[in-house]
This record gives sequence, structure tokens and C-alpha cells, in this order.
Amino acid sequence: MAKEVWKAGNMLYPVPAVMVTVSDGKDKDNIITIAWTGTINSDPAMVSISVRKSRYSHELLTANGEFVINLVTRDLTYAMDYCGVKSGRDMDKFEAMKLTRGKASAVNVPIIEESPVCIECKVKQVLELGTHDMFIAEVVAVLADEKYMDETGRFNLNKADLVAYSHGQYYTLGENIGKFGYSVQKKK
Repeated sequence: MAKEVWKAGNMLYPVPAVMVTVSDGKDKDNIITIAWTGTINSDPAMVSISVRKSRYSHELLTANGEFVINLVTRDLTYAMDYCGVKSGRDMDKFEAMKLTRGKASAVNVPIIEESPVCIECKVKQVLELGTHDMFIAEVVAVLADEKYMDETGRFNLNKADLVAYSHGQYYTLGENIGKFGYSVQKKK
């Protein structure tokens, strides 16, 4: 099988497509669309986001050191895309997209009420990487929408119709093709 050699670049897809809320901790809030985010540690729970230094959200995030990762559903995709192409310097994205500002439980940053899961984070370290800074943060609280809880108390996030980003396109997650450990599971 032949492969072409390409210039080095980011080709790790698909990735989560999320809306990150930030604030200066006073009176300025913003929403930025992020596809460069991920889990980096389990105990303590830690995540990272990478933000271009020239972005308005970078300024707010640097001032406050807190953010919220708001997961995106199919119904939120238009708002997510809009928040990724418009600047918060020029407008209130909550207002423009009719998103509801909610109160976080542990950080001084609003959540997006329409999001099924809001992950509240406090920055622990910033890595300067070139065009972007990576904000490494501890997860200090997670808010989960009760409508995804079943009668046994299990949270069914897969029913939220989450969105991923792959090479310039948005996709919902497809069919379930297995579960963790199914390759070594004992056959019945």
C-alpha cells in the first residue's frame, strides 16, 4: 500500500467540537469554539485547550484563569460554528445565538445552559507553543443535564447526539460498534 508524504501538519481527526466559555471575572464573557481539547489526566481530572494568542478569548482566559468546556449537540452546531467565526470583541455571542448564560458551581465563568455537559476548569499551567497557548487545567466540577439520566441513575451521554469535527466538517457520532474491552471479553 503506497502512502504520500505530506508537509507536517495536524491530521489527528476526528476531535470533539466544543464551545468554551471564558470571562475576565468581572463583566466580559465570551464563547469560543475549540476543537483542540482533550483529557490529559484522570486523578486529578485534567484537560487541555489550545487557544490562538490573537483571540479575544485568550485575553479573557489569561485574565481569569478559568473556563468551562460546554459539550455540543446537533442542535447547538449552528451556534458553535457561529461562535467560531465571529469575534466576541464585537458582540455578545450569548445574545446573538440566544444561548442561556447559566451559573457555574465552582468557577467565575458562565455555562451554556443548553449544553448537556459543562466541565468547569481552573488553569494550572500555560504552555506557549507558537501560534497557540495550551491551557492545562484541573476539572473542578461537572454539570450534567438530568434529562440524560435513566431510571437507574445512569447518565446516557450517547443520547445527546454529540458533535465531532473532522477536517473542516462537523459530524454526529455514528453507530455503536463495540465497547471498551470487547476484544478480550469472554464469549457466552
